[in-house]
Amino acid sequence: MTAYPPASEHLNSVRRPRSLHAVFLLGPSMSYHFYSGIQALRSFRKVLSRRLLRTRMFYRPEEQKLAAERKLRGREQYRRLQQADIALVSFGKSGRTWLRVMLSRLYQQMHGLPEGVTMGFDNFHRMNNAIPLIFFTHDTYIGDYTGHSDSKADFYGKKVVLLARDPRDVAVSQFFQWKHRMQEHKRAINKYPKGGSDVSVFDFVMKSDAGLVWVIDFLNTWAREAPKMEDFFLLRYEDLKSHPQETLAKLVEFIGTPASDEQIQAAVEYSSYENMKKMEAENTSWLSGGRMAPGNRANPDSYKVRRAKVGGFRDYFDDQQVEQIEAMVSADLLPFFGYTREEQVAREAINPPEPD
Repeated sequence: MTAYPPASEHLNSVRRPRSLHAVFLLGPSMSYHFYSGIQALRSFRKVLSRRLLRTRMFYRPEEQKLAAERKLRGREQYRRLQQADIALVSFGKSGRTWLRVMLSRLYQQMHGLPEGVTMGFDNFHRMNNAIPLIFFTHDTYIGDYTGHSDSKADFYGKKVVLLARDPRDVAVSQFFQWKHRMQEHKRAINKYPKGGSDVSVFDFVMKSDAGLVWVIDFLNTWAREAPKMEDFFLLRYEDLKSHPQETLAKLVEFIGTPASDEQIQAAVEYSSYENMKKMEAENTSWLSGGRMAPGNRANPDSYKVRRAKVGGFRDYFDDQQVEQIEAMVSADLLPFFGYTREEQVAREAINPPEPD
């Protein structure tokens, strides 16, 4: 397991010659939207294939339909994984959209691409194949297709970035995602409580199968499997928040696309909380697959960019509830990410927090 490849081995040195036919025919801006349009059409085709599957299984029990759809989704994602240069894995609500916007702005600067469209799987790569194929995945369905539900064997030969966030913050953000943004079919296929259920944020976090139990299990599996990866980079949300320039620079060095300090700084500024909140309110990133659109503009809890606060989970619970949540994390989460009490105490002993 390595941290970074040698600088001489970055992706620009091994790519095929850049394909420019669409740029010459349409111009950079039009070709950019052309490839993003292809991405949107692919998404439509995936939705259609899932609906056709359910039609063919019309008389089957709902449980069988959901299992078949999970396997279909897993096959789609496994194909992407096989094609990808980088697998960027995260549990939902760990900051993936923020990171996606940050990387989008970085590659736009590096390769002269216009603003306005979020990076998908291959729309940027098609514009300039010096930009790697990055597979952004929550790693939810691949195991249903391959049968590797208890390991990450499907990722062993890949360069992997794991974006991790404090599971306590993730679980609370998942509550608001479930309550205000999630479609009912998505709730069903991933075994969330039904929409409209009378579930408090504490019960969701502590008692629901979609709460801390799921997040911790996801992180623990990756903690056990990380040493088996050939190239693995642990990217913590909290490090990206506290030291964004330094952390982003290390990330793109690992990816194989090192950037200048000026490009890093501009990407960080563009993806600031304030600017992303503004982009979501104005629906600026119009081909981002609904990632940057509120569920209800009148409800601040329905926004994709909601609070982005480290340790914000404490704001929703009393002291006794916070203690129960922290005890569960410290007891059940493997000491790999720095989120258990023991790890935090050890870290503070080395780097004492600055006084207020």
